[in-house]
Amino acid sequence: MSSLRADRVVRRLGDKVVVEGVTLTLRPGETVGLLGPNGSGKSTLLRLLAGVLTPTAGVVTLDGQLLSDVGRRATARRIATVEQHTDTRTELTVRDVVALGRIPHRRAWTPATAADTEAVTEALARTGMTDRAGQSWYTLSGGERQRTQVARALAQEPRELLLDEPTNHLDIQHQLDLLDLVVSLPVTTVIALHDLNLAAMYCDRLLVLRDGRAVTEGTPAEVLTPALIEQVYGVRAEVTHDPGHPVIRFLRPAARDEPAQPV
Repeated sequence: MSSLRADRVVRRLGDKVVVEGVTLTLRPGETVGLLGPNGSGKSTLLRLLAGVLTPTAGVVTLDGQLLSDVGRRATARRIATVEQHTDTRTELTVRDVVALGRIPHRRAWTPATAADTEAVTEALARTGMTDRAGQSWYTLSGGERQRTQVARALAQEPRELLLDEPTNHLDIQHQLDLLDLVVSLPVTTVIALHDLNLAAMYCDRLLVLRDGRAVTEGTPAEVLTPALIEQVYGVRAEVTHDPGHPVIRFLRPAARDEPAQPV
């Protein structure tokens, strides 16, 4: 059961408030999308949830315990993250990268156990990267690198998975493949996204941020309205409803007295 919660968290950077008074409680097995323009606080909120950053005010708790008291190793056994951009200067194979996810489960300098090997093998299989296991990280495509990072996160055997714009710089096929994979996983997921239609297709619940504050929270059908999109993103849109989720069609800026045209 997932029990990760941010309660009125604030994060300041000097005089600037990056996140202000945001509350988010995760429900077991759900996929929560974080939406908002650049600079709205999505990445910072993810880092607060992961324990990488400490709130200036408010608290993040895991099973009712302050995340700061849980400890880094114990937190890493529960919460895995996939960053927007990941690179390494070391020559590693795909299996080497995925095996990094086992670090929280091992003592320093101890060899891999049978459980470690099994977790890595299963993570590679789950992400469709088994046939790339011996391949160099540097030779992978963008989509394969993202899948490898998801596999590394899965090797941690987390109950919560946090992803920061994982579809950036991927073509549409790899975006869909990656999100299909993520929502099929038996974990609770928080994913920051730019694409509103992808968020509508794949997320159970959305939290919309603007200038570090929560604007609204709810299902995609409740949240993704023309009024909300104009308020948060400053663009006009039409919203229709396919079975199961809304579909957003953006409108071009009106030219003088001409009606706005769909994109």
